[in-house]
Amino acid sequence: MPGTVLLLAAAPVGRGCLVDAASVLPVLAAVPPAVLSGADTANVVELADPLDPQAVLTRLRAAAAAPGPLTVYVAGQLQLDRRQRLPHLALARTTPANVRYTALPWHWIREELRLRPSGATTLLLDLHADHETWQWLRTSPLDSGRNNAVYGRVAPPPARRTVAVPAYMRGIATILRSGHRPPPDELHQQALARAAADTAAAGAVAGADLVLTAPGPVAGDPHAVIAAAVRSGRHGDADALAARHERAAAHAYGPASEDALHWTEVRADLAMFAGDPVRSCRAWLSVAEVRLGAGQPPQAPAVEAAVDRAHHQWGRIRDAGSARELGPPLAALRGRVPGRREGALDHVQRELSRLQTQG
Repeated sequence: MPGTVLLLAAAPVGRGCLVDAASVLPVLAAVPPAVLSGADTANVVELADPLDPQAVLTRLRAAAAAPGPLTVYVAGQLQLDRRQRLPHLALARTTPANVRYTALPWHWIREELRLRPSGATTLLLDLHADHETWQWLRTSPLDSGRNNAVYGRVAPPPARRTVAVPAYMRGIATILRSGHRPPPDELHQQALARAAADTAAAGAVAGADLVLTAPGPVAGDPHAVIAAAVRSGRHGDADALAARHERAAAHAYGPASEDALHWTEVRADLAMFAGDPVRSCRAWLSVAEVRLGAGQPPQAPAVEAAVDRAHHQWGRIRDAGSARELGPPLAALRGRVPGRREGALDHVQRELSRLQTQG
């Protein structure tokens, strides 16, 4: 099965730039696609200094939907949004004041890769953090998803008026240009050693980086079993297994617990894969209501994601009666959770008016 590779290098333009992220792309692009992916053949998507987080999300979503192995290479810088203090990958137009609207929320990466098969996704990250984000990382781990293998480093802010280089990712590219792709953990260690040597040669202090090492889930993880059932078209079996885990988590921890809600979200995605937008929309609406009812704020990433996904699935419903049934609760939620895209509530209200006219 062919692999997929996403090369993403992003940093702000101008004084806010901490790292020359795009400088590593020509070196990575010179590596044969099969070596980049570890598969016999691979499709490569390259994003250099993108402007729009929605455009990056579209490419990421397409890459996540590919059935074969996926390798995501990210070089760039992390910044916190001032409103929620959540990490974002800064893009070309990002400044400290507009992070929420111009940068890519890191949790979008986690969400899009959430249901990929166990062992099928590898993230290789070379990130630099500004001072505020570096302090935040001391107590808050960078969550890249429980199902993904994650290797890399987060470097502290460089000296003032200095633009750093993505030394870890350059090490990755240099190793891979030999035509041999060692196992990810070996590749990671070799790249760390090269980055440390480059840092020392530049006269900087080595060893200050936050090293990211997460090999991914162990064999037998239920997410892997569910993903295999989906790939083979056994959507009913996949949902039944997820439902058992949902009931067990609700019994053990309560229906509003993160464990139970996780499995409700899995079932919502499974309904989408099965081509049942009505069931998927209804599940996402339920997740949003439970989270809000538990006191989570409307701006919480998990709440926004649930309402956005309910909205997306509602737009795919072809049965007018079902769309009319689910439209009012979606509109009510959109009134409380407007999300990041302007006009979302207006869109629901316009579509509801059209449906009612048809009815």
